[in-house]
Amino acid sequence: MSHRSIANGKQLLIQLSPDQGALVNQLSLAFAAAGKDLFLVGGPVRDLLLGQEPTDLDFTTNALPSETRAIAEGIPGTSIFDIGEQFGTIGVVVPVGDHAIPVEITTYRSEQYLRGDRHPDVQFGDRLDVDLSRRDVTVNAIAINVATGEIIDPFYGRADIEIATLRAVGNADDRFAEDPLRLLRVARFVSQLGFTIEGETFAAMIRQAPQLEHISKERIYAELTKLLVGSYPAEGLQVLLDTGLLTEAMPELRPLADEALSSPGIHREKDLWEHTKRVVAQSVPRATVRWAALLHDAAKPLTRSVDDRGEVHFYGHELAGARLAGRLLRNLKADKRTEKHVSRLVELHQRPGVYDAATWTDSAVRRLALEAGDTLTDLVDLAAADVTSGKAHKQRIARERVEQLRAHIARLEAEQALDELQSPLDGTALMQMFDRPPGRWIAEIKDHLRELVIDGELASDDVDTARAIATRMIDRQ
Repeated sequence: MSHRSIANGKQLLIQLSPDQGALVNQLSLAFAAAGKDLFLVGGPVRDLLLGQEPTDLDFTTNALPSETRAIAEGIPGTSIFDIGEQFGTIGVVVPVGDHAIPVEITTYRSEQYLRGDRHPDVQFGDRLDVDLSRRDVTVNAIAINVATGEIIDPFYGRADIEIATLRAVGNADDRFAEDPLRLLRVARFVSQLGFTIEGETFAAMIRQAPQLEHISKERIYAELTKLLVGSYPAEGLQVLLDTGLLTEAMPELRPLADEALSSPGIHREKDLWEHTKRVVAQSVPRATVRWAALLHDAAKPLTRSVDDRGEVHFYGHELAGARLAGRLLRNLKADKRTEKHVSRLVELHQRPGVYDAATWTDSAVRRLALEAGDTLTDLVDLAAADVTSGKAHKQRIARERVEQLRAHIARLEAEQALDELQSPLDGTALMQMFDRPPGRWIAEIKDHLRELVIDGELASDDVDTARAIATRMIDRQ
C-alpha cells in the first residue's frame, strides 16, 4: 500500500476532546482484542488537521458489519442503532462518563450508483487503500490508525489541505459517476471550509451535473441545507451556479440563475444574484433563515415590470415568492414545517423593513407579531440580513430600523407574551353563554375582542368585560 507515514498522528488524536479521546480508546482496545483494524477516517481527520475539534467521529474497519456489531456489543453499556448495515455501516452509541456519544463504523468498501438506481451497489473489502480510493476528495481520503497513530494519506490530502484545495480522488468523472451526490458535497465543502476547487475536478462537475437526477430529492435537500448553513455560503452558491448544479437541483431558481448568467459583471437596477448571496451570507446560520434568504427575491424575475417613467417594479413578488418557495421545498421533499415556515418568511420578508419607530404603534407591532406567529424571530433576523445597499448611510439607517423593531418587540413581550393576544372568550364559551349553535357570529365576536386586546383596550384575561361586550354585540344583531 502506497502511503506516507507521519509521526504526529498521536498528537492529532490528542486534539480530540477528553470524551472523544476516551471513546476512541475504548473502541481501539475492543477492535484490537478482536484482531481487527480500526481507523478514524474522513471529515474528522480533516478537521483535526485543520486544528478543529471534530463534531462527529467516523471510523472504517476490515471487520464485517456483523463482526463490528459483535465487537461493539462487547463494550459495556454500548447500544447499536440501525443506520445502514446493508451498506456496511453500524451505528454505535458508546457510554463515556455520564453521557453517551454516537459514532459510525463502516466496513472497507467500494460502491457505485447504477444508472437509474438510487441505491448503491456495495461490496465489502479488506484493504484500507481501496476504501480510501473510492472516497470523494483527497482531503477526506486520510485515515489515522487509532492503535498506532499512523496517518495513512495515499492521495496527498494533507498537501491539499495546506493549499485549501478540493481535488477529486483519482479520476474526477469516475468519482462523481459512482455517486452524483458528491457533486453537491464538493460545493458544500466549499461553503463549510472556504476551499477552492481544483480545475479538472471543477470541469468534471460541469460535465456530470445532469447526473444529479439519479439522486433522491431527500439527499439533495440535506446537502443543500448543509451548504446553506456553512461559513462561506456565497462561495458555495456560486459553485452551484457556475457548474449548472443550481438549476439541476432547484429548477425553480432557473429565472434567477439565467439573469445572473446573462449579464455577468454588468450593473442592473439590482444584481439579484449578488444580492441574494449577500443576504444568505449575512443571515444567521439557521436553516430556515438561510433558505428564506436564498428564496426571498427568487420571484422577482417573474414579476419584473417597467412603468412609463422607466422605473422597475416587482409587484407581488413576495406572494409569488412564497408560492415558489413552497413548490421548491415540496419538490425537494422537505418536511412540512420547514416548507410552511420558509414560505411564510418569504411572504412577509418586506414587512419589518418598513417599520418606523415614530409612526408604528404598539398595536401595529402586535399585529405584525401575530401575523408572523412562530416565524417572528426568523423574520426579524432575515430583515436584518436583507440590507445590501452600496451606500453606507442607507445600510446604517436600514439596520437601525430593524434593531428598533427588535427592541419594540422585546418591550411588548416583556409586558405580555405576544402569542397570548387572543380573545378572552373562545367559541365554546360563547356558545354556552348565548345558547346558540356554531356560526359566523362566533368569529365576528372573537375577532372584535381580539382587536380590542391588540389595541390594548381589553386584557386577554378580562372575561367579565369581554362578556359584556359580546352581549352588546348580540343585542345589536
